[in-house]
Amino acid sequence: MSSSIAGKCAIVTGAGRGIGLAIANHFAERGARVMYADADEARLIDELGEDLAEDSPVRWFAGDLNEKLTAANLLSATVSAFDRVDILVNTSRQIVHSDPLDPDDAAVDRLLRNNFLAPLRLMQNVARRMILQADREESEEGPVGTIVNVASILPGRVHPGLLAYSVAGAALDQATRTMAVALAQHRIRVNGVAVASVMSASLQSALKENPGWRDCLTGATPAGRIAAPSDVAETVQYLASDASAFVTGQVLCVDGGRGLLDPARVPAY
Repeated sequence: MSSSIAGKCAIVTGAGRGIGLAIANHFAERGARVMYADADEARLIDELGEDLAEDSPVRWFAGDLNEKLTAANLLSATVSAFDRVDILVNTSRQIVHSDPLDPDDAAVDRLLRNNFLAPLRLMQNVARRMILQADREESEEGPVGTIVNVASILPGRVHPGLLAYSVAGAALDQATRTMAVALAQHRIRVNGVAVASVMSASLQSALKENPGWRDCLTGATPAGRIAAPSDVAETVQYLASDASAFVTGQVLCVDGGRGLLDPARVPAY
């Protein structure tokens, strides 16, 4: 089976920066047509430019995917630009510290909405479009589409200050497995990628402010380094391509072995 994604049409959320941007760029460099989706329009314009040619293999869409209409408009914009959608990569997520003893802390509600419900609804809408495409093409064999959810290893760890983030991530992991079973009959695969620390712009900034964190993070990772965005992008390509044709309902850890260690030894970042 080939790991090529050339000619495929992909939506990547959270594509304005960090892991999402790295994945979107990686896909575009390998011949996919990519819709970069993010809430931050200025970031998308900085990365791609304000005006793109009608035949450009990349487009951008700005909007808050917590809003149902915005999510529907993203799908419509992608189909309008590329005629179809073959791959969905959900990377958009927020990290918010929460107080596990405060019943008035709104972090759980906020992150369940942003990190779980928004990607779930987008999965549902995109999957319906993929099924419709297959019906119109009268395709009876071969893949119909792939969905990859990028989340965190934290749902399997315990950090009280990240209760909301962990709970929302655990919900998304379970949705990944459930949707994989529900969509298998339609030849749509759904998988996840769980990451630890990735050298994104936000982590680089945090390391400048807290130089000691680098040794803490690398020391807590058996591989002895912080992941590069390309480490995640390559794994997402594998899951989005026919190379993983018999892989569905899995959440692959891309963490250098960090999730294998005693949680007490591992920093929360």
